[in-house]
Amino acid sequence: MAVRRLSVAFALLCGLAAGVAASSAEERGIVLASTTATQESGLLDYLLPIFRAKTGIDVTVIVRRADEVLEGARRGEVDVVLMHARPQEEKFVADGFGVKRLDVMYSDYVLIGPKSDPAGVKGKDIATALKAIEAKGTPFMTRGDRSGTHAAELALWIVAGIDIASAKGAWYREAGPGMKAALEAARAANAYALSDRGSWISFRDRGDLGIVVEGDRRLLNQYGVMLVNPDKFPNVKKDLAQTFIDWLTSPEGQTAIAGYKIDGQQLFFPNSDRSGG
Repeated sequence: MAVRRLSVAFALLCGLAAGVAASSAEERGIVLASTTATQESGLLDYLLPIFRAKTGIDVTVIVRRADEVLEGARRGEVDVVLMHARPQEEKFVADGFGVKRLDVMYSDYVLIGPKSDPAGVKGKDIATALKAIEAKGTPFMTRGDRSGTHAAELALWIVAGIDIASAKGAWYREAGPGMKAALEAARAANAYALSDRGSWISFRDRGDLGIVVEGDRRLLNQYGVMLVNPDKFPNVKKDLAQTFIDWLTSPEGQTAIAGYKIDGQQLFFPNSDRSGG
């Protein structure tokens, strides 16, 4: 009988220890919400193992379009947000859902199009290029998915003085969610499309497509990181999430971002104001 009691007690202790270990492992992880560009470019697959090796913190990534990232964060479903839609990010913080927004890095957008350039836009500024595409009715592939890239594209039509909602016709085609899907659709239709540079560099099966417009300052693509407000959502793992933010904006994290390259090309350029110290 005594042996049996000892066995039961030992089993209970083992179960308790396993539960504590599982709880401890769970507490060492955070949930990051980000947009497709960071995932499809391969950046997060490169950065997160470096961060985990440094801190022991696991990061689970939820990839969504920009509006969905913030919708989930407004419900307290994630701990930290990394995205590239600054006006929406600033509103998120102003509304009390985020603690603070910090610059992390930037890339840029490029206008992709057929190498034959039927609209004659190569080397022009982005506003002139979009005006020519609309005037000639040359096929243009939009994501149409309310992503950060889609929001940037819509803003550029405004810069070009075009009300795309009324100007669009058969030439303005919707690819659906995801940058890769949009580039594949543009290749198939021999159409123009706006892409973040990282996704373009990562896209291999380009067919007859190439970069036709780049370098315009209006094509800058800034990324920001935000801690979801733990005062509003007590389930947010404030300390672990802040550790991730601090690392990402530190000299070490910024160096890691700069070190990510594909075919020798740097995709993202660190510019955190914390990187100096």
